[in-house]
Amino acid sequence: QVQLVESGGGLVQAGGSLRLSCAASGHSFGINFMGWFRQAPGKEREFVATVSRGGGLTYYADSVKGRFTISRDMAKNTVYLQMNSLKPEDTAVYYCAASFRSTAQPMDVSPYDYWGQGTQVTVSS
Repeated sequence: QVQLVESGGGLVQAGGSLRLSCAASGHSFGINFMGWFRQAPGKEREFVATVSRGGGLTYYADSVKGRFTISRDMAKNTVYLQMNSLKPEDTAVYYCAASFRSTAQPMDVSPYDYWGQGTQVTVSS
């Protein structure tokens, strides 16, 4: 089993920044992709960003490219999401996810085996 614990959410004004963190524990050795997804009220969960083991590959949703940066600290088993220039439409619950698979579709929900409990991000206009 793997446990994922997110932190760093909160309330911020439009144009502001937040940094989310997600620490993995348990049988976390061998995790390949660690990513972030988000879900706004009444909407489906959507991909935000993901990073491969070692940080060599990163993928971003078009809606966050140039504003968000994902990074990973292998020694700490932690993934970060730096969010800059936040917009009201970024408001959602943000979920950390981990995949052990060598997937050709790291932006899909299906390859991810473990999920965190979510952290709320609210951007006011």
